[in-house]
Amino acid sequence: MPEISDEDARAVVSGIAPLQLPDDRHLAMRTMPMPADANGNGDIFGGWIMAQVDIAGAVLPARIAKGRIATVAVNQFVFKQPVSMGDLLSFYVRVERIGRTSVTVNVEVFAERNPANLHVVKVTEANLTYVAIDANGRPRPLPT
Repeated sequence: MPEISDEDARAVVSGIAPLQLPDDRHLAMRTMPMPADANGNGDIFGGWIMAQVDIAGAVLPARIAKGRIATVAVNQFVFKQPVSMGDLLSFYVRVERIGRTSVTVNVEVFAERNPANLHVVKVTEANLTYVAIDANGRPRPLPT
């Protein structure tokens, strides 16, 4: 099998890689909605997007808590544009605040549309707070 140079690899990736995605955040998840996730208008259910944001948003807090966490607040949730079947969604997370028992994160969701002529748009942004919990479901201090 022939070797591919670093320059050739970058050229290939730049041709298919998403444009203008954040580099100051953690890519927590990527997914593509399916027909069962769409409403009667053909747009993806907002509730499905909210569930995906909750899953992606929990990645960093779970690592920080080194154990069980629970969502305690959805502080803000904004749908900026509709999501369609075929959109590839990327969920980027940034830790906003670490408290004694809780972690607040900001999640930005970008849709990559039309791979032949790639277009990237921010479709959702949310702030969520997660709390570390013990085996009894009670808040516990975050490890230091």
